[in-house]
Amino acid sequence: MLRTSKYFLSLLLLVPAGSVRAEPLRVVTSIETFADLARSVGGAFVKAESLARGYQDPHFVEAKPSLLIPLSRADLLVYAGLDLEIGWLPPLVQGSRNPRIQPGAKGNLDASTAIEVLDLPAGKVDRGQGDIHPRGNPHYWLPPLNALKVAKEIAARLKELDPVHGADYDTNLQKFGAQLKAKASEWSRKAAALRGLKVVPYHKSWSYVSDWLGLREIGYVEIKPGIPPDPKHLAELILRMKAESVRVLLIESFYNRGIAGQVADSAGAKLLVLPSDVGATPKIQSYLDLVDAVLDALAVAK
Repeated sequence: MLRTSKYFLSLLLLVPAGSVRAEPLRVVTSIETFADLARSVGGAFVKAESLARGYQDPHFVEAKPSLLIPLSRADLLVYAGLDLEIGWLPPLVQGSRNPRIQPGAKGNLDASTAIEVLDLPAGKVDRGQGDIHPRGNPHYWLPPLNALKVAKEIAARLKELDPVHGADYDTNLQKFGAQLKAKASEWSRKAAALRGLKVVPYHKSWSYVSDWLGLREIGYVEIKPGIPPDPKHLAELILRMKAESVRVLLIESFYNRGIAGQVADSAGAKLLVLPSDVGATPKIQSYLDLVDAVLDALAVAK
């Protein structure tokens, strides 16, 4: 019995300290879509939660002290970057006093490094141009190619933090890729029917979706990103929508629909309220649900 105990003890001593985690990696994300992607590639070895809810505007999340708790415990922080969360996330990260997720640490992942950025402003950027993101448009996670790129970045970072389960993260990533591939023909068929559709977004946040689906953005309700329109701008926009026969006005579910509804009515267009994140409605529980919801809503509107 003594020899057996010594044998097992010797085996334990051969295992490097910290090589096997007693609990899942704690992943905190800025938006719910990234939390869903983290769960997809992390599987049983990850516990992921989002700071923002899917029905909230990710630009303006209240930096509540309660958000410091998950950040203080996080092994990995995943966020959109490109200044989307600039108004609320950096002070929370600093206030968490968690060295694992500070900028430059392995546990800090700016997901925008994985994608090709659109709407890079030309020349000098100042506040007079509205809510312009100097590093490009941060609303990039909806097109499947971008979602897969972000999932790959998350998997790679999980492997760095937890190499023991690296093969599991690779397998889960392959499964997620297979899920996207299984939906590809259905999504491509729906996308083909939408190509060339003229739309007017409320905020300049649909560029990546328009690029993916071939939508034509004719104008925007906001006079400049983040700046409410004045009567002159709205009058000109309505005239242009009529002249261009624009029949769809896009708006995220978290924006006030008053002005947008008036513009749509005056121009003879449909006001289409679209989800932009997992959790935007109770039925949208996953990234796949989100893409289905957007495509189906656009198809009905057309």
